[in-house]
Amino acid sequence: MTVPGAIIRYRSVFISDIHLGTRGSRADFLADFLRRTSAEHIYLVGDIIDGWRLRRGWYWDRHHDDVINLLLRHARAGTKITYVPGNHDELVRRYLHLGLEIAGIRFADEAEHVTAAGERLLVIHGDQFDSVVRYARLLAVLGDWAYTGALVLNRWFNIARARFGYPYWSLSAYLKRQVKEAVKAIDRFEVALAAEASARGFDGVVCGHIHHPEMRMVNGVRYINDGDWVESCTALVEHHDGRLELLDWAALNRLSFLAPRGEAARPGALDAAPA
Repeated sequence: MTVPGAIIRYRSVFISDIHLGTRGSRADFLADFLRRTSAEHIYLVGDIIDGWRLRRGWYWDRHHDDVINLLLRHARAGTKITYVPGNHDELVRRYLHLGLEIAGIRFADEAEHVTAAGERLLVIHGDQFDSVVRYARLLAVLGDWAYTGALVLNRWFNIARARFGYPYWSLSAYLKRQVKEAVKAIDRFEVALAAEASARGFDGVVCGHIHHPEMRMVNGVRYINDGDWVESCTALVEHHDGRLELLDWAALNRLSFLAPRGEAARPGALDAAPA
């Protein structure tokens, strides 16, 4: 568990798949993370705001505001922030050719990060290597609806578990791991991203998109998926010596997925963010 009130300082932080604008987003957990960490560089690796969902209905609470305000606070404090859009916030991609930079946040289709240890990492959302999203948009949208349904079922499932004294357990993540075709798809995705990074001379790749946090070597290339802030609540961090680590923020801080929003994360004013 991290020390309450302490600011944890990293060289760089990578977060993706926040899906602001949806009820499934654990913006309260992410706000807790952003209040209690600082970094020289923050990479937003796609699907930060869920444009797909916002077209069908608007959901936005104070925790979503907190995340935006805290990111802006980090930028004003001198943190370099790079926003690499994904498929759910793909509208931004139409304007990347303009060299967008808003409130200190730079937008780019992809990025290169060099660690303190000298590793060159390709930073990309990864939907470009997902054949369902790339070639069958209708299937992707249907899959998004199914995933949303699984998250709703997951909540009720865990309410029942809590009544019997069992801890939180992600049903939707378990289903993804157990369904054979889903496992195959994840493996193909990882291999494709690693191959792309290798072909372009990178030592590794950092991506998001599939909500499956992972850090492993794939055919001699370091593959890292920083996870999401819907189920996993994970971030990739680089320490000042270049060491890379996947953080499970909810598990490290014993945050409850079942507690009412705002009670799940420790209270803290925005003023607690880096100045």
